Amino acid sequence: MTSPLLVGFLASSALIAAIGAQNAFVLRQGIRGEHVVPVVLLCMGADMLLITAGIAGVGALVSAHPSVMSVARFGGAAFLIGYGLLAARRALRPAVLTPSDAAPARLGAVLLTAAALTFLNPHVYLDTVVLLGALANQQGGGRWLFGIGAMTASAVWFVTLGFGARRLAGVFATPRTWRILDGVIAATMVVLGVSLALT
Repeated sequence: MTSPLLVGFLASSALIAAIGAQNAFVLRQGIRGEHVVPVVLLCMGADMLLITAGIAGVGALVSAHPSVMSVARFGGAAFLIGYGLLAARRALRPAVLTPSDAAPARLGAVLLTAAALTFLNPHVYLDTVVLLGALANQQGGGRWLFGIGAMTASAVWFVTLGFGARRLAGVFATPRTWRILDGVIAATMVVLGVSLALT
């Protein structure tokens, strides 16, 4: 029989590695080398909180009240589209300096954006609270071991993404590459936002 710890690690890894708004933001902060530790800690903490909630049974409660998910869906869609439009503006009208040379954004603003990209995305709740919660509760007495495995996968992912992105800093030394990245982020955010609103 496979250990619930390993099952949790693999299930969480499969869900978290998908390209999404939160991952794109962590990648951008990592490349800039700006407030990486607080952003990584916030994302890890959010996952731990949501996974714990799912194992504790909140997933069943959310499933029983679909109106909560509808509100989160439209709010999240609006935020993603708005963030995508900001990224598109950066891509079309870049600053004179490259982002790595520009004055750093305030920590509060960066953490607020990271929190919004995390908690305003209904897919985060579906993945962590509902899906991982259901999988964990299938493990019976091993559900908390499953949760530890899932949280470990989250920690490994965000640490690797946030600090590994710094290795790409040389590639992003010119405004052109930042315009390309912002264009990709803009397209990703808008597509995610529109698809979220239409589902």
